[in-house]
Amino acid sequence: MRRRSKGTTVRRSVALSRTLVEEVSALAEPGLRHNLNRLVTVALQEYAARRRQRAFADAMARMAADPAVRRECALISREFAKAEADGLRS
Repeated sequence: MRRRSKGTTVRRSVALSRTLVEEVSALAEPGLRHNLNRLVTVALQEYAARRRQRAFADAMARMAADPAVRRECALISREFAKAEADGLRS
């Protein structure tokens, strides 16, 4: 028996609230209003992008609060402060 290779499309059957579908369809761009498959795809892409942005912001906040990172940034700032006026005439 031949094994089927995994394709690039995942097919799933989901049950969605009619109220939710109607609300989202009313808010969607005209090109998405009558194409539920595309609308769900775009919504999932936007969800993934928001999650990546949130994860990045959280990581940056943790770095900003890390005393070792703060010390290193202060050291780098002091090192570059010496050369800030290089080539500039007063």
